[in-house]
Amino acid sequence: METVVVRVPDGSTVPVRLIPARGTDAAVDRRSGISVQQGAGRVVAVIVPGLGVPAIYYEGVARLLAQRGVDAAVLELRGNGDSRPLPGPGSAYGYHELAAVDLPAVLKIVRERFPGRTPILVGHSLGGQLSMLYAARVRHRIGGLVLIASGAPDPRGYGGIARPAMMIGPTVAALTAQVAGFWPGDRIAAGGFGRQSKVLIADWARFSRTGRFEPTGADIDYEERLTRLRLPVLSITIAGDELVPRRSAHKLLEKLPNATITRWHNPDRLGHNTWALEAQAVVERIMLWLNESELIRTASV
Repeated sequence: METVVVRVPDGSTVPVRLIPARGTDAAVDRRSGISVQQGAGRVVAVIVPGLGVPAIYYEGVARLLAQRGVDAAVLELRGNGDSRPLPGPGSAYGYHELAAVDLPAVLKIVRERFPGRTPILVGHSLGGQLSMLYAARVRHRIGGLVLIASGAPDPRGYGGIARPAMMIGPTVAALTAQVAGFWPGDRIAAGGFGRQSKVLIADWARFSRTGRFEPTGADIDYEERLTRLRLPVLSITIAGDELVPRRSAHKLLEKLPNATITRWHNPDRLGHNTWALEAQAVVERIMLWLNESELIRTASV
């Protein structure tokens, strides 16, 4: 594994872990019987973390993909994990900067290290939303999207007591971040999503309130661009995930009316984050989708 540290214009460092596929001929997924041909036609999976989840948490996922013949990269979201500095009162980045500045810088490194590979973005939770925004900007420069436990924070996508909580919670979080100068999630609890930029939290709260991607400083109409996307998308929901129930994931997919969408629900009750520690079933489904979407050259065994 190689780690490359990307420096973005505000001086922040954004590390990206690069894990090449194993073998030089063909990697065979023993369970599915898929043989992924090395060389031409290969993809590189770029894993985009969820909010407050460090990149190291996804190394197991990346290594499982590499074992099956898929090059992989895991980026660090700005201000999270090994990225520096940590968010503070001076942090002024949100959805737009992450999608329009950080992801392009990381993808430049990925393309240099894995030339000739087609990038596939594998976004978890907020990472799925950011992956969609990046895809809206570059369209044909990526091969597809995998959205894992990723949904819209629209209260209509939730039931029971979760619905009123989603109607109030994002606004309270945005106000708290504005007063404190940043979101102090590291002081709240393990589920507080870590310390975050106030702009990022404001963008998330606006998305929840309006149901639209309208990030601060946007230079394009993301909503309109998303409707133009014509690419394969795999949406994976996880049993036991209270943060992104299936209806929330479906609300997010409504923004992609022209994409070719495949849905899969993992019946294992792993919840919102733990799936990454027991990712065999998820990786097998990704491999099957890559084959079905003809994003990799395969041969039956």
